[in-house]
Amino acid sequence: MTLRERMLLRRLRERDERAFRELVAEHRDRVFNLTYRMLGNRAEAEDVAQEVFIQVFKTIDTFREEAKLSTWLYRVTVNTCKNKIKYLARRHDREHDELDEGAEPGPAAAASVPPPSARPDHQLEGAQTQQMLQQAIAELDADHRELVVLRDVEDLSIEEIAAITGLADGTIKSRLHRARLALRKKLQRQLT
Repeated sequence: MTLRERMLLRRLRERDERAFRELVAEHRDRVFNLTYRMLGNRAEAEDVAQEVFIQVFKTIDTFREEAKLSTWLYRVTVNTCKNKIKYLARRHDREHDELDEGAEPGPAAAASVPPPSARPDHQLEGAQTQQMLQQAIAELDADHRELVVLRDVEDLSIEEIAAITGLADGTIKSRLHRARLALRKKLQRQLT
C-alpha cells in the first residue's frame, strides 16, 4: 500500500467524512461500471454502488491490509453484486433496462461507452453492439460474469482478480476460458 492509501485508511478508520468523500470520488466510476456490468441494470447498479461505499465505511476496521485498499473495495463490490443477483433471482424480479435506451449516459457510464464518431450510423452501430454485449454478459452465470467483467471489461490482471475473488490463478484461467466460450455462443446466437 502506498503512503497516500495508508493515510486515507487511517482517516477512514477515524470516521473522517472528507476521507470518505475522497474514497468515493476516486473509485465511484470503477465501482459503478463494475456493478453495472455485473447487474445489467442502471438503477440497481447505482443502488448497489451506494451500498458498497456505505458498507466499506462501516466495515473499514475489518480491512486487514493484506492487499491494496482498492482490491478490497472491488472484492466488496463483487460480493455485494453477487448477493444482489441471488436476491433478484429468488424474487424473480430480474429485469434489464436495455442499457437505458434514449437516456443520456452519466459521467460514470462514459467510461464504458465508445467515443462518439462523426457519423450517426457508426454511433448507432456502437450502441447496438454495447447493448448486445451487455445482454450477453447479463445472461452468464454470476461466477462467469464476475470474471469476464473483471478481466475483459475492467482489464484487471489475473493476480488482481485472484486477490479480489480468492480463487487460484489456474481456476480463474479455466473459468474465464469457459465464460468466454459461453459469451461467444450467446453473441453468435444474437447475431444470427
